[in-house]
Amino acid sequence: MHYPWWYVPYLTSPMLIAVISVVHVLVSHYAVGGGLFLAVEVNHAYRTQDRKYLEYLKRHARFFILLTVVFGAITGVGIWWTIGLASPLATEVLIRTFVFGWATEWVFFVLEITAAFVFFYYWGRLPEKTHVAIGWIYALAAWISLVLITGITAFMLNPGAWVERGHQDFWTAFFNPQFLPQTIARTGGALLLSSLYVYLHASLTIPEAAMRDMIASRSARPALVGAVLVTAGGVLWYYFLPPSAKAALDAAAVLNVLVVLIFALTIVVFFLLYLGPYRNPGWLSPGFAGALCLFGIAAFSTGEFIREAVRKPFVVYNVVLGNQVRPEEVASLQRSGYLDGGRWTNALVQENYPQLIWVGSTDPEDIFLRDPHVDNRKLLALPVKDRLRLGAVIFQYHCNDCHAAKQGYSAVGPLLQGRSRELVLSTVKHLDSVLFMPPWCGRNAEAELLTDYLMSISRPRPAGMRLGLQVSEVK
Repeated sequence: MHYPWWYVPYLTSPMLIAVISVVHVLVSHYAVGGGLFLAVEVNHAYRTQDRKYLEYLKRHARFFILLTVVFGAITGVGIWWTIGLASPLATEVLIRTFVFGWATEWVFFVLEITAAFVFFYYWGRLPEKTHVAIGWIYALAAWISLVLITGITAFMLNPGAWVERGHQDFWTAFFNPQFLPQTIARTGGALLLSSLYVYLHASLTIPEAAMRDMIASRSARPALVGAVLVTAGGVLWYYFLPPSAKAALDAAAVLNVLVVLIFALTIVVFFLLYLGPYRNPGWLSPGFAGALCLFGIAAFSTGEFIREAVRKPFVVYNVVLGNQVRPEEVASLQRSGYLDGGRWTNALVQENYPQLIWVGSTDPEDIFLRDPHVDNRKLLALPVKDRLRLGAVIFQYHCNDCHAAKQGYSAVGPLLQGRSRELVLSTVKHLDSVLFMPPWCGRNAEAELLTDYLMSISRPRPAGMRLGLQVSEVK
């Protein structure tokens, strides 16, 4: 809460991160698996002297570079841009904790990009063995990049001993309990998705049935292995979830449905791969390949959604709460006040409500983070208009990281429909007891202001709605 807030109407900034991230993940996994496909298949084409296959692989490499290097790089930068604005404290923690990891990843990323361009633009001008070696350099660099990024994103779900025992070094953070499960799952995902993309591209661009059948047959085994690895990694992922994440998963009906959907889609993809490309390569039509690709993307995207959802109420488990507050700051904010505790909220109050500012305190129970500070005892004396304005400020910093206001993703207005003010106020004061949300990080007067604002955006109970029987009806 010590950063200015970036407001995205309707969608909310975290959901914008999710949209860009899922698109990037679907492309970046193809960058890994597709690099392996090109290295293996170019070597095969050279050994068999299959010039037609080499011509196709060159066309595929062009498509591969445009999608993974160009579009993938744009979406990768988009992730950094959005997380820096929407989740600045968590981004700061990840940068500080993994400086060595980020630096290493950039080295392999540069190597990956260089190898990709040399592999494509020097096609036919390099000796065959050198060309294949460049392909393998790309594939290995891309996989190492995946491993490095996976260690960092897995840390967000379960830092393990980094938090529990206070071993706050790079290697403890990187080799967290979720590292191996997610590395297995993502490696499998790279193999599976790349085969599905290859099938779709081949079915749309290759007129010769014999070559399509050959590509389908050769790519079936890595695709099947990928499906098995995704399943094994998913099981281990669940086993190594922290307790709060398991509780969030068990308590959310929609997440349970999505878990079942993932396994169902994975089984469907596995059997379609086995019955189609593996046993009957001739089935590789554009319709069949498109259906396989959609099933695979749906399963992978659903998994990404669940991985993000179970972290609540944290952005980084036990390190940064969803409202950009560290767990150890909660108690001091509850004593001093939420508006007073943030650099930007404190400055806003000083500029617009100087009558609320007090220098020094005679109350021994007041513990303020700075001087001059916001005098919370004067908040409830404000006119209704100003109470609503400050309530909106509190909502923006305390709640908007997960909720839209009146309309949009997880909008609070519809969620509070028909609820009484007393119930809303009680919910605000006990957020972490009622739902999987960060604890209330302010004083009672600020809870009143936030409740004023929430009641102003909540919807009335639908006309004619009856929630119980009258006493006379019971008789």
